[in-house]
Amino acid sequence: MKAFSVEIVTPIKVLNQESVKYIRCPGIDGSFGIMKNHREGVFALDIGEIKIETNGGTQWFSTSGGFVEISSEKVELLLESVEKSNEIDIKRATEALERAKNRKKNPQEKVDDIRLEASLSRAMNRLRVSKK
Repeated sequence: MKAFSVEIVTPIKVLNQESVKYIRCPGIDGSFGIMKNHREGVFALDIGEIKIETNGGTQWFSTSGGFVEISSEKVELLLESVEKSNEIDIKRATEALERAKNRKKNPQEKVDDIRLEASLSRAMNRLRVSKK
């Protein structure tokens, strides 16, 4: 099976993966997979997990969304944030989840519902991915 390269770009770092066999991304309309010779395109990504399979094994990442560009040379992910599963700060993610839950319970606190739901989703996703 032929492999391809993946470049993950965030505002603060760039990660490169070589010899990738498969990548699964959290699309806006659901997860989708990419293998060698996938049709080119640009797709929006949602909060979720990214799975990258190489000959060396499988890696899991948490993302808060962005875009993926698939070309004949490589797959490039332009993300707001990305964290490898074993690098997620579980204490920080748990605290963020609790803060979001408390804001949701407190009707006196004026909270933007969309931002609140996004905070909940990001925290839950980070905790879920940290277990992989």
